[in-house]
Amino acid sequence: MQAVLENEELKVTINYFGAELSSIVKKENNAEYMWNADEKFWKRSAPVLFPFVGSLKNKEFLYEDSAYSMGQHGFARDMEFSLVSNDGKQAWFSLSSDDTTYEKYPFAFTLEIGYLLTGHTLKVIWKVVNEDEKPMYFSIGGHPAFMCPLNGEGKQTDYFIAFDTDKDLTYSKLSENGLVYKKDNILPINGGTMQVTEHLFDEDALVVEGDQAHRLSLCKPDGKPYLTVSFDAPLFGLWSPAKKGAPFICIEPWYGRCDSEEFTGTLEEREYGHRLDVHENFETAFEIEINQ
Repeated sequence: MQAVLENEELKVTINYFGAELSSIVKKENNAEYMWNADEKFWKRSAPVLFPFVGSLKNKEFLYEDSAYSMGQHGFARDMEFSLVSNDGKQAWFSLSSDDTTYEKYPFAFTLEIGYLLTGHTLKVIWKVVNEDEKPMYFSIGGHPAFMCPLNGEGKQTDYFIAFDTDKDLTYSKLSENGLVYKKDNILPINGGTMQVTEHLFDEDALVVEGDQAHRLSLCKPDGKPYLTVSFDAPLFGLWSPAKKGAPFICIEPWYGRCDSEEFTGTLEEREYGHRLDVHENFETAFEIEINQ
């Protein structure tokens, strides 16, 4: 099932499954900005990553002397959410813990995801509620995949990514196990932009930590932005299976990341993890703006 938001500028579609954003269409020219989840390249469009972002060391986490198995990016992306409300401009979805989730993630929680459409901007809101009688530990992140090239105009390597900084970025690479293993790589930024190169994503995602940028735009070959993602997350990922010829790039705001190759700690000790005390809430958001 799907929910639809619509105004004079945009039509937005969200799946109940995973509360996953699946389409942003500009009504003026019927241009689609989201990847269509074709399994040929990637079967998702914009999964919500919860209660973990990325992969865990040995595919498990340690909590209170027990080991819990967990796949990449957690389980929320593969669960059916309930539609709480939809007035055509704003829709809210909800997922609550149950016996199935508790076996692999020993916390009672509610995850609420909202989508608010205003003009040319879609705001994505995440709210995590600790429903347990003990502190809860989690991470959350987005993984939206945006068409690049847009409308088949040119090649991906003709496009640019613009940042809200003119400083070079430092990023980490991922190992074959999806863990951070090589840090302090340099992404050269020239006047706030960089061209998408053929081999940019040959070694999987680029993980940019430390609040280095909070506003990224995908730009057409003429250098003009056609889509902008704004966030306050402390880190983000950039990814595309480009070596397969995939026509999209993911801009991923993250409140958490995968483990590093050398990590040996517990759930409470994971880098970029979040702690929620009993019945506390965590709420944040990011925005997707259609520029042209």
